[in-house]
Amino acid sequence: MLNEFSKRKKDVLSKLDKSSIGRWDEKISQLCNRINSSGKYYTTSSCSGRIILMIDAEKKGEGLFVFVSHEKVPFEKLKEELILALKKNKKIKFKLEPCILHVSCETLEDAEHIYEKAKLAGWKKSGIIGIKNGFTVELNSTEKLEFPIIQNKKVLVNEEFLKIVLDEANKKLEKSWGKIEKLYKLLNKSL
Repeated sequence: MLNEFSKRKKDVLSKLDKSSIGRWDEKISQLCNRINSSGKYYTTSSCSGRIILMIDAEKKGEGLFVFVSHEKVPFEKLKEELILALKKNKKIKFKLEPCILHVSCETLEDAEHIYEKAKLAGWKKSGIIGIKNGFTVELNSTEKLEFPIIQNKKVLVNEEFLKIVLDEANKKLEKSWGKIEKLYKLLNKSL
């Protein structure tokens, strides 16, 4: 007979992925699979990091993605996407978002284990959230960039700046992926 934690895990992992791409990002799938293979843990949310153009909204949840990539973005591709975004006649933001991972844990000790390994792997913005049905470890990396890039149908930055910031965003994305790999190696030895 399954305990309450195992029932929740089975229920969560049997549901369809509600992310915009409908599955785990390729760069984080190995880590999610390893965590989910343990009886003490399951993942509830993940992202390997992404570069996005999105409509700037007044309220959270109202922003619409204009472009999303979980891979490094070539300069010419960004230019193409900016041309398409200009047609929206909206304020558009450029964002690099870091890797994130939420892990539901059977016990506080299990949560502490994930938290400590994540800290060793460089996931600096992390914590344990106590909830009625157990414990969730929220893991966030720190690689971020965000600024307005289009307003009033005009790109606000020149091409030279765009090349510099895209290069930086691509480097930060790679850094996030390195933290995912490091956490995978640490957990693969200890779960």
